Amino acid sequence: MPQPGDLAQVVAVTAGLGLLVALAGVWVMGRLRARSIGVMLAVVVVVAVTATLAGVVAIITGMFIEGAARDFVLSVVAVGGLVGLGVAFVLARRVVGESRRLVEAVRETPFAAPRGLPAELQTIADTLEEAYARERALEGARRELVAWVSHDLRTPLAGMRAMAEALEDGVVSDPATVARYHAQIRLEVERLSGMVDDLFELSRIHAGALRLTRARIGLADLVADTLAGAEPLARAKGVTLTAEAPAAVPVEADAGALGRALGNLVVNAIRHTPSDGTVVLRAEADAEGVARLSVTDCCGGIPEEDLPRVFEVAFRGEAARTPTAAGGAGLGLAIAQGIVEAHDGTIGVVNDGPGCRFEIRLPLAGG
Repeated sequence: MPQPGDLAQVVAVTAGLGLLVALAGVWVMGRLRARSIGVMLAVVVVVAVTATLAGVVAIITGMFIEGAARDFVLSVVAVGGLVGLGVAFVLARRVVGESRRLVEAVRETPFAAPRGLPAELQTIADTLEEAYARERALEGARRELVAWVSHDLRTPLAGMRAMAEALEDGVVSDPATVARYHAQIRLEVERLSGMVDDLFELSRIHAGALRLTRARIGLADLVADTLAGAEPLARAKGVTLTAEAPAAVPVEADAGALGRALGNLVVNAIRHTPSDGTVVLRAEADAEGVARLSVTDCCGGIPEEDLPRVFEVAFRGEAARTPTAAGGAGLGLAIAQGIVEAHDGTIGVVNDGPGCRFEIRLPLAGG
């Protein structure tokens, strides 16, 4: 008959054997980590059965089970092990089969996530499908970006070449025309420099290389600086600029980068607002601890189907794309979005009255 201390001894021996078997199983799985999932599942079942057998052998060795009872226990363990291996084999075949189905789907172009996969594999497939869709959209945007940037570069370059040839060949010789050509060439150079700067900034944003130097700033100062910078453009077009910004709206931000984002919105609003129209800048804080910067114009509104695409790199609402006198590559809204999102904020646009309202939302700075 078992003695009182025998149970503790058996538990200790069984635990020790189980630990040794588990360590051996982990070592084997490490060696086979590049093999099929089916092999891994088989190893798991073998480890479980071996650990159980080790415990049974420990009990038998201690003479607690003898004769027919011993054979009965060993038979039960053996059958359980075979059943476990069978289930593991069936499960492994299904997992491997579904994995191969997913791999075959990935190799297809365009990729479409197969249905009916196990939950984890289905999640992976759906995530891949979304990633492939984003990649196709980005590739299309890149191609369109190259196309219309090439168009924008070709126009000023053609004009500069014609003026340079005229000056070089002596076709233009009177001082007034020569001075006008020089001024026009300088204007085109500045426009091209603006395009290159915008493309470089956008590439930094997309590459995640935008570095921000954050400090506590007041949105009233940011609005005032933006207003002063955009005033000459507004005056030249006959657009009125106004601002509503209380002093106590602090945020943690890079003043230069956020100022560029807001400036891009203001310049965009001025360009699309007719003469004698008004562009309004507002800064405010709401009860939810969010700072809001908005730019409202009189552009006549944006078609509802175009609103979700306003910030896309290669999207333009106009049928044709031509450079404007103010220069730039037309990337201002995409750059503004990248800068705002780098500040953990959001940017959006809605139609509002005679025009539309662009709004930046940023977390308020702590007290």
